[in-house]
Amino acid sequence: MAVSSPAPTVLVRRILGIDPGLRSTGFGVISVAGNTLLFVTCGCIRTGANELPLRLEVILRDLGDVIARYQPTEVAIEKVFVNVNPQSTLLLGQARGAAISAAVLAALPVNEYTALQVKQAVVGHGKAAKEQVQDMVRRLLKLHGAPSPDAADALACAITHAHTAQGLARLRGSGKRIRRGRLV
Repeated sequence: MAVSSPAPTVLVRRILGIDPGLRSTGFGVISVAGNTLLFVTCGCIRTGANELPLRLEVILRDLGDVIARYQPTEVAIEKVFVNVNPQSTLLLGQARGAAISAAVLAALPVNEYTALQVKQAVVGHGKAAKEQVQDMVRRLLKLHGAPSPDAADALACAITHAHTAQGLARLRGSGKRIRRGRLV
């Protein structure tokens, strides 16, 4: 009787992408098995016109619920860009902090990407319009319709992390390293 080795198991990762916003925080969950991206869910957390502390509570609580329900293994979040209005930037940073707190409370690793990195990874150029991001997310995840702009940005962030992590894993396997921003 021949002995066969078991089929290699494919590690399935589940990534929660977050596009933070004070009025609307987009979220999207994908599963990654090998090179295959699978859509799990997406949506927006709406905070209403409440006072700032209540809005932050909604973001923290509702993202905690998303994490509990869909059990992601890692989180990718968009970094805050600096607006012309410093007050808007500070408020957005607080929404982002609430989102990161939800991930940290669930003991999940958090990875950060700029909007430029996300657009570059998903569309191919960093100045892509929101509609282009929505369309590419729809295509990459084989969705029947385009998700809302905030949910599409969150899914794009998750896709960016999936692609970035795969590339870094291949790089580690090659014996090469990145030192001071250069491949050695």
